[in-house]
Amino acid sequence: MAPPPHFLHPCSRILPSAPLVLFLFLALPSVSMAVNVTTILAAHPELSGFNRLLSSTPVAGDLTWRSSLTLLAVPNAYLLRSGDLGHSTADIADVLRYHVLLEYLSWAELRRIPAAGKLVTTLYQTTGRAFNNLGAVNLTRDPRGGSVTAHSPVPYSSSNATILSLVESLPYNVSIFAVDALLVPYGFDLAASETRPAAAPVNITRVLFDGRDFNVAASMLEASGVAGEFDADERGAGITVFVPTDEAFAELPVTERLQSLPAERKAVVLRFHVLPSYYPLGSLESILNPVQPTLATEATEAGRFTLNITRVNGSVAIDTGVVQASITRTVFDQNPVAVFAVSRVLLPKEIFGRDSAGGASGGGGPRPGPGSGAEAAPPPAQAGASAPKGPDGVETPPTRLSSPPGFRGDIRSSAVRYRGSIINGVALLCIGCLYLLLV
Repeated sequence: MAPPPHFLHPCSRILPSAPLVLFLFLALPSVSMAVNVTTILAAHPELSGFNRLLSSTPVAGDLTWRSSLTLLAVPNAYLLRSGDLGHSTADIADVLRYHVLLEYLSWAELRRIPAAGKLVTTLYQTTGRAFNNLGAVNLTRDPRGGSVTAHSPVPYSSSNATILSLVESLPYNVSIFAVDALLVPYGFDLAASETRPAAAPVNITRVLFDGRDFNVAASMLEASGVAGEFDADERGAGITVFVPTDEAFAELPVTERLQSLPAERKAVVLRFHVLPSYYPLGSLESILNPVQPTLATEATEAGRFTLNITRVNGSVAIDTGVVQASITRTVFDQNPVAVFAVSRVLLPKEIFGRDSAGGASGGGGPRPGPGSGAEAAPPPAQAGASAPKGPDGVETPPTRLSSPPGFRGDIRSSAVRYRGSIINGVALLCIGCLYLLLV
C-alpha cells in the first residue's frame, strides 16, 4: 500500500520530471579543444622530418580545425628509409592525409581491436580523390604479440606500418603514435608522380571570361593581381574557387561598398573566395569539416576569414557569417582546379560584419591582437544580413604569417573556456531543479 502523499520524500516530487533534468544535463555546452599538432611535434626532435613535411603542406592547416583525430607520425630514421620525397606538394599532402585518422584512438582501444581489424577513415578519403574506400586504413592486431599494424584495405597491398609507441595523447581530442614506415594509399604511385610532367597551370580568368557570366569577377581578379597567385597554389594541393556571377555583384546593397575598398583590402575579399585545396563538388557535398580556411586565412591567424560549408536543401551552402550563398553550377573541374558559380558575393565578417572595424560600429581603432588577452572574433551575423560601413578604417590581415600560439597557451585558453562552460551549465541545472521543486 502506497504511503500517504505527505509522507513522500520531497525529492520524489521531481521524479516525473526526470526527462527535463536529463535535458538540462544535455544542454551543457560542448567543449572542443583546437590543438596545434605541429607545436606538439616540435617538442619531439625525432619527428622533425615528419613535422617539416606537415608544415610545408596545407595539411597542417587542415588539422587546426579537427578536434578528434589520431596521427600516425614517422620518425626520422624510418622516414629516410622511405626514399626520396622530392615530389610535388600535392602528392606529399595526400600521403600525409593518409596518416590522419578521423577519430581519437587510445592505446587501450588499439589493444582491443578485433582479430578481423578495424577500418578507419582518413583525411585523404575526404578529398574525393580516393576510389571507393581506399582512402581508409585497416588497423589489425597480432593476437600473439599484440602489435598493431596499419595498412590499406586491399589485402595484397605492400604498404603497411607497425605502431611503435605513443608520442602524445590529449584524451578524446588528439593522439599521436610513432609508426615504422610511411603509408602510401593503394594505387598511389609516388615514383610515377615524380616523373610525370607538370601540367600547365589553368588560366582561371580566361575560364571566367569564356563563361560569360563572370566578367566582373574576372576583371577584379586580373586587376588586383590575385589571379597571378593561383599558379603556385595549383602546384600545391590545388585550389577551389567560388565565383559570384555578374548578377550577384549587381545585387550587392549600396551599403556594401566593396568597390570603394582600397586595393589591398579588396584583394583580401577576393582571396576569401578561394580554398587552398582542390575539392570537386562531390567532396563539398560530403565534407566532414564544415569550417574551411581560405587563401585570406593564410595571411592571418587560424580561425579568421573562414567559410562554413554545409549541405542545405540538396545544395551546397556557403556561410560567411554575413551572407549565405549557394553553389549554382560547376564552371570548371579538372584536378587540381575546381571553379564553382555562387549566388552571392562572399563578404567576410572580419570586414563587413556589424562589429568589425569600419563596419556598422564605425570604429577605426586596431583590433586586439592574438596576444592581448582579448577575444577578437565578432559574433556571427544572421545569414543574409548586411550593415553600413565606412570605406576607411577596415583592418587588413597582415602580409606575414603570424606565429602559432604555444601549445600550453592553447591548453590554458581551452581550460578557461571549459571552466566557463561548466559554471554556466551548473547554474542552468540549479535553476531548473529549483523551478521543479517550486512547481
